[in-house]
Formats: sequence, C-alpha cells, structure tokens
Amino acid sequence: MRICVFCGSSPGRIPAYADAAAGLGRILAGRGIGLVYGGATVGTMGVIADAVLEAGGEVHGVIPTQLFEREIAHTGLTQLHEVGNMHQRKALMAELADGFIALPGGAGTLEELFEVWTWSQLGLHSKPIGLLDVEGFYSRMTPFLDHIVAEGFLRSRYRDAIQIDADATRLLDKLAGVRPPEPKWSGAAASSV
Repeated sequence: MRICVFCGSSPGRIPAYADAAAGLGRILAGRGIGLVYGGATVGTMGVIADAVLEAGGEVHGVIPTQLFEREIAHTGLTQLHEVGNMHQRKALMAELADGFIALPGGAGTLEELFEVWTWSQLGLHSKPIGLLDVEGFYSRMTPFLDHIVAEGFLRSRYRDAIQIDADATRLLDKLAGVRPPEPKWSGAAASSV
C-alpha cells in the first residue's frame, strides 16, 4: 500500500508544519505504507521523504524534468520517476497511490488536492482523500466547502468524501475505513445531481 502526500516546496512559517510532515512519514513507515510524493528535497516534501527513509520505509518520488534539472530532485529515494511535465507527474502519482493526504502547502498542494478530489467525484478513482489539519491550517477552508454545498454547487456526499483530522494516526485510520461516494452521473447519483 502507498499513500500520496501533497505538501509544500517550502517549510512554512512555523516549525509545526515540518514536524507534522516528519511525524506522518514515521507513521507511514511504521505501518508499512509507502510514500508517493513530488520527488523534491526542498520544503516539507524533503522532510517527509527523509523521515520515511530514515524509518526504513519506501519512497517513490515523481518529478518533472524541468525541476529535476534545477537540482531539487531527491536522489536517495527508493525510486525516482522523472516525467515530462506537471500533468504527467500528477497522473503517475495518482496511479502509484492507494490514497491521498494533503499536508499544509501552497497553490500546488491545493491544486493537486482539488484535482484528485474532482477525479473521485467523476469516478476516475475510488481512493480515500484526507487533510492533515496541522495547527488549524485547513480550518478556514472547511467552512468554504460547506458554503459550496449550501449554494448548490456540491453535494454533501462529495464534501464528506474528504476526511479531516489534526492527528496523523487518526487520519490514516479514517482513510482505511472510507467508502468513496458513488460518482456523479452514474446510477442513483445521476438523479440527484
């Protein structure tokens, strides 16, 4: 089993973000869960990869050639996949993973999160998705997601498909028990969209 973790190319403003990345990495390795991530040495990306490796775990990085050539690729991984562009990166990360977790991060982290969430709604995968809410990082986003539901642009079953927890162990336990919602425009879901 492997979990794809979306995280930052920066460490963030407070040490808690890097600490959470390292903690999640150790928990993944301790449970025998491999890590799939963006393949870089920088930011919380590098922190989680190093933590998994130091704990004896497996790490698969996926990095576009453009970033590889900027010398930010992590060359000490179990396997480093070099791909042509960002679209190929996201597709391969999703293919290699059995689930997804987003740590705090910037625009790239959010874009990756929203893309796999959209893919889930469309039935392109049935893998669980979680947010590790470090220091309330995602606390401002969750009311907005509720607002999207209230305004009729998202069904609550799709909103509820994202598991959120501040504790990495609890989040992994939640993801293990997730049953993804039926995709949009199929079967019973089609009549209620």
